[in-house]
Amino acid sequence: MSTENTRNGLQSTLDNAKKTWEAKAPEQIKKTFAEGIDDVVRQNVVVNAKNNGDNAPNFTLTNAIGKEVQLNEYLKKGPVVLTWYRGGWCPYCNMTLLYLQEQLPNIQLKGANLLALTPELPDKSISTTEKHQLQFEVLSDVGNKVAKQYGIVFKLTDAVADIYQKGFDLHGFNGDESDVLPLAATYVIDQNGAIVYTFLDAEYTNRAEARDILAALDSIK
Repeated sequence: MSTENTRNGLQSTLDNAKKTWEAKAPEQIKKTFAEGIDDVVRQNVVVNAKNNGDNAPNFTLTNAIGKEVQLNEYLKKGPVVLTWYRGGWCPYCNMTLLYLQEQLPNIQLKGANLLALTPELPDKSISTTEKHQLQFEVLSDVGNKVAKQYGIVFKLTDAVADIYQKGFDLHGFNGDESDVLPLAATYVIDQNGAIVYTFLDAEYTNRAEARDILAALDSIK
């Protein structure tokens, strides 16, 4: 990601990538993906997910090298930025992870830590971590157990699931055939475990901006 794109914000970079894809993608594929997003809206995931003022469910997951990481242990050190990505197969997720890595010093200056969760198996998440030289925790939420606690999971339509499976073997990435994914959600959690900032969107190419995350961290007294 270029310095110019970073300065202009993440969303402009993602929007440009989406426009490039739309210019080349077959109309039927675009229609199938649009119907998939509409289906997420119908599932009321955004409406029912954990939101501002809710308590963030604690969890223990393993990171890319197999070490157990607990949310509450990180909250003892400071606020936590908790973000989900769909998988290393998702180009928008990869752009977001690179952006977050670039913003990590700014997050840490606020006394906060960044944790990224993915439904990918650990061997997949470690390749993502190494590829992007990520210096924050990347945790495998196999089976979307934690994502379910936060209420951010949805089932892909059969048509989208078929495209993903044929395109890159989604079942192989996640170690199951559930065809369930999390929203690309982001939460800011204060040291009391309360959610003070929430980003939820059925459109997977929309992501939380660093300026909003940093403003939420500044709001914590």
